[in-house]
Amino acid sequence: MPILIILIIISLSFYAYFRMKNFRVKEVMHKKWLSAKASIALGAFMVFFALNQMIVEPSTIAIIIGIIFLVVGGGSIWAGVRAYRYYLPRVIEEAQLKK
Repeated sequence: MPILIILIIISLSFYAYFRMKNFRVKEVMHKKWLSAKASIALGAFMVFFALNQMIVEPSTIAIIIGIIFLVVGGGSIWAGVRAYRYYLPRVIEEAQLKK
């Protein structure tokens, strides 16, 4: 499915973008916040990749590996969202203190 391939490329691009941006930032909370965003993007990549594998080649092995990727990707998204919500107010506070 072409839409899943596009979503895979977009989520992988976001992951690479947030990881590269993470290296250039010096503030601690901002780094952790960007790491949370990268975790969400990586989880989305894994979920889209798993769905693509399960749809394109529906063999038993592909389904089992797809389910594993879905669980791991969903966990990464869940942990990333929780970290994002946790660090967002701290990033705002850190930015206000820097000014």
